[in-house]
Amino acid sequence: MILIADSGATKTDWRLLHQDGTVEQAKTIGFNPYFISADEMVRHMREHLMPHLSGPPQTVFYYGSGCAAPEKNAQVKGAIATLMPDAEIHVQNDVVAAARALCGHEPGIACILGTGANSCYYDGKDVGAQLPNLGFWLGDEGSGGYLGKRLLTDFMQLELPADLHEKFLKRFPGTNRDALLQRLYSEPMPSSHAASFAKFLFDNLSHPYVYQLVYDAFGLFFQKYVEKYDRAKEVPVHFVGSIAFYYANVLRQVANDRGLTLRNILETPIAGLTLYHQGEI
Repeated sequence: MILIADSGATKTDWRLLHQDGTVEQAKTIGFNPYFISADEMVRHMREHLMPHLSGPPQTVFYYGSGCAAPEKNAQVKGAIATLMPDAEIHVQNDVVAAARALCGHEPGIACILGTGANSCYYDGKDVGAQLPNLGFWLGDEGSGGYLGKRLLTDFMQLELPADLHEKFLKRFPGTNRDALLQRLYSEPMPSSHAASFAKFLFDNLSHPYVYQLVYDAFGLFFQKYVEKYDRAKEVPVHFVGSIAFYYANVLRQVANDRGLTLRNILETPIAGLTLYHQGEI
């Protein structure tokens, strides 16, 4: 049996693949090693994952945010090995998950567009190149965090159209400068808080201001995270993540306008990862 995990900041999707083709599913919290210790990971998996598995897997493929650094990779691998000592364990970061889920065994550019943003060039087997990601404060163009930040900035600086400003106040009463700065600068996960405002943009996407804001943000994403790859206009571009999934129509329009071939858009990688690994049973 093969156990696959796709772990993000808030949740982890698990799939246990059997030789007869059946698939078991489970869900736990996210296990970013920058925010959770190995002991906490072991405890939570013992309580919330192991009871849902019908038997011990022979191989584990774990894909997670925060797993790029060797020491964090080893931390996650050690935690899994505590509960599955006989399994062969492979730990990869979320960019590899996106590449395998989206591209399979074909070359392409795999992009992540959810709370944050990222991309890589994938040669069909390995991640061949990756542009630097500067995170919420200095980058993440096109992401939910970026869209929310743009909306909040325009609201606080009285640059929203009057009708949208009124809608925003009704949707988020009590929003003010001091509370906003406290939440973004002094509390954990500011990108997630900013991204929570992206739903307001989606609900008002037919408004010219909102459409242009989203269109321009996606244009920046392609400029900074896609078009710098040498083969950007020769290979398909794929996306995974909630922002890409729900704003797919705008994303496809921007890609078309920039002469790019946009193919697969997935909300999460787990289905694609399941297909990728089924041939290894």
